[in-house]
Amino acid sequence: MDSFLDQLEACVPALRRYARALTRNVDLADDLVQDCLERAISRRGLFRPSGPVRAWLFTMLLNLHRNALRASRRRGESVDFHTIPEPSIPAPQPGHIALAEMARAIDLLPLEQKEALLLVTLEGLAYGEAAEILKIPQGTLMSRLGRARAALRTLTGTPAEPHLRTVK
Repeated sequence: MDSFLDQLEACVPALRRYARALTRNVDLADDLVQDCLERAISRRGLFRPSGPVRAWLFTMLLNLHRNALRASRRRGESVDFHTIPEPSIPAPQPGHIALAEMARAIDLLPLEQKEALLLVTLEGLAYGEAAEILKIPQGTLMSRLGRARAALRTLTGTPAEPHLRTVK
């Protein structure tokens, strides 16, 4: 049991990063991670060590997040991020502005693209592991990543990669 709890503890920073990226709210993310860890400990008998604990936890966190989104939609709770005013003074650092622009663009992505993109880019998971967490084929994951990256290029105004042509 101590080994199981040690593995859970080692995953907490990654879970917090992913939850914060999904929710864009520190308090909601912390609640989501706490719910995930509580569920993992109470249901540790369901864990079959055929794969890593990390993948099991990410799957659980993702399912909890999706359930919370469904529940908030049923209650009619939604936040229109376009109505939140921008700061009156822009950040002086161009890097912060670019990061804020990218974060806004990621928020506009469809949920399935956002989930795939964050698992692969933020958490650095291999395609196979990310596909397993999302319970989709690896080809579907790669397709979602491609569409997400193309959408981000469009939303941020980043030019597409140059097309190579044959020169005779």
